[in-house]
Amino acid sequence: MKKLSALFLLVIFAFQQPEEKLHTVIGKTTYPFWLQIPKVVSVDEKPPVLIFLHGKSLSGTDLNRVKRYGVLRAMEKGRKINAIVIAPQIASGNWNPDKVLEVLTYVQNTYQTDLKRVYVCGMSLGGYGTMHFVGKYPDRVTAAVAICGGGNVSDGCNLSKVPMWIQHGDKDYIVKMSESQKVYNAIKKCNPNADATLTIIKGGNHGNVENLFHQNAMYDWMFKYVK
Repeated sequence: MKKLSALFLLVIFAFQQPEEKLHTVIGKTTYPFWLQIPKVVSVDEKPPVLIFLHGKSLSGTDLNRVKRYGVLRAMEKGRKINAIVIAPQIASGNWNPDKVLEVLTYVQNTYQTDLKRVYVCGMSLGGYGTMHFVGKYPDRVTAAVAICGGGNVSDGCNLSKVPMWIQHGDKDYIVKMSESQKVYNAIKKCNPNADATLTIIKGGNHGNVENLFHQNAMYDWMFKYVK
């Protein structure tokens, strides 16, 4: 009896304290992805979800490329993120919001998550992907950060429904600053009171703005929102 009780407690503890390490999920959704399930203190705890969308240079079929910069790179350098972290990879082309939704839905159906706390961030092509995803599915996102990217001005009204922090370097010669500015303007044109912020980073180029993923500001800003 004592052995059975000990085994039962061990199973419960293992359920409550899953692996915090990243692991890959392949073949379950169109996009393969990295996944972190954070440690929880009770079976009723529902952690938030953070989706990271990478830039064009990390596209391909080797998931390890996704660790080269961004959220996963920050985690490898010691940043602790108390959330379910999802980092999918595209083989080529642009981010498809329907396929990003497929990944999110799979994770939400497979694990306990807080549906009121879903955050998306991306850089470069991932910045575009972030705005395209929020622009099509604003009801599924709590807050989003788009860095050195852009989007569709036709999505302005949908984007205005979600807190957006758009950031771009003023020395970015790969993706022009105007790409972020025009989407921000579309948001404010639809709703002047929209919770949207455009931050122009002095001296920021297309590469060095990656340091935003290593600072507290972005995470603190996103995680303060609850849908």
